[in-house]
Amino acid sequence: MDSNFNIIFDANYDYSYDNSTNTSLTVGEEVFFKVQTTCFTQVICLLVLVVNVIIFLLGIGGNGVVIWIAGFRMKKSVNTTWYLSLAVSDFIFCSCLPFNIAYSVTSDWIFGLFMCKFTSFVMFLNMFSSIFLLVIISVDRCIAVMFPVWAQNHRTVGKAAFIIVLAWFVSAALSIPSIVYRDVQHHLGISHCMNNYTSSQYAHEIIAMSRFVFGFVIPFLLIIVCYTVIILRLKASQMAKSGKPFKIMTALIVTFFLCWAPYHAFVLVELFKSFQSTDIIANGLRIGTTVAAANSFLNPVLYVFMGSDFRKKFKSSILSKIENAIGEEGRTMSRYLSRSSSVDAKASTHI
Repeated sequence: MDSNFNIIFDANYDYSYDNSTNTSLTVGEEVFFKVQTTCFTQVICLLVLVVNVIIFLLGIGGNGVVIWIAGFRMKKSVNTTWYLSLAVSDFIFCSCLPFNIAYSVTSDWIFGLFMCKFTSFVMFLNMFSSIFLLVIISVDRCIAVMFPVWAQNHRTVGKAAFIIVLAWFVSAALSIPSIVYRDVQHHLGISHCMNNYTSSQYAHEIIAMSRFVFGFVIPFLLIIVCYTVIILRLKASQMAKSGKPFKIMTALIVTFFLCWAPYHAFVLVELFKSFQSTDIIANGLRIGTTVAAANSFLNPVLYVFMGSDFRKKFKSSILSKIENAIGEEGRTMSRYLSRSSSVDAKASTHI
């Protein structure tokens, strides 16, 4: 039996390999050299495993509650539509975590080729859809501040839903490489879910850079531009002290970039071989991917702890806090649009 690949660990969700080494094993030798490593014998792996279990439990519960509140308990609005889509994206991602948790425990992928491709696809679908939604919300805020009259007349739930569908479609398209290049390989009697880039010479570099550029750099620049415009506009109109209108949105954006920055950093390190030690890259990607996954359960936590008057209403229910936090964004935006519209209307009478 011939097995001609060198495995390089790339977090729970990404394995890659190249066929630069040749190893020939008979069936008997394969059984003899079969390595049954477990996550419980490695400190970092064990810590990552525990964190992933916590992320799964809190992510499913927290995002499930947000979906219930934003989707069924609250009145349909543009703002609830944004946050509902964000919660759905995080919920789907957290739903796939048990497969990767089991993979970490057993070091053996037993779920077949379809789930190997699907779990990786879902991870990047979550990454792209989340950041695209944050960009959309930032642009929405910017337009509302710059053109309040137009925004008040044209911001509708139907248009928001269409934009979200478009964002999900683009996110799915950018996540297709996970389906194309993800593969299950068998080595020393163990199945590995990994990336197989051997069919294309520069596929690894192109895909890694495209994820970094379209899933991190460009969205970051767009959000910075939007927030710069918003801040300047609010200061110019002397409305900067209007009750911290964008605090939840700001927290969501900062949290996303802090969670995903380590992952992208170690992907680039692995890509350009900045470290010769594969252990550093392996552990870095393992930790970076786990920190990125944490973003999926932190959003509901932010809704709770950044709702209005959290300390004063500490004894009230968690559901009320989440509903308050999501609704606060809409109420603040409505007040701002109303005030700005009346100011613009008065200004127009002098022309």
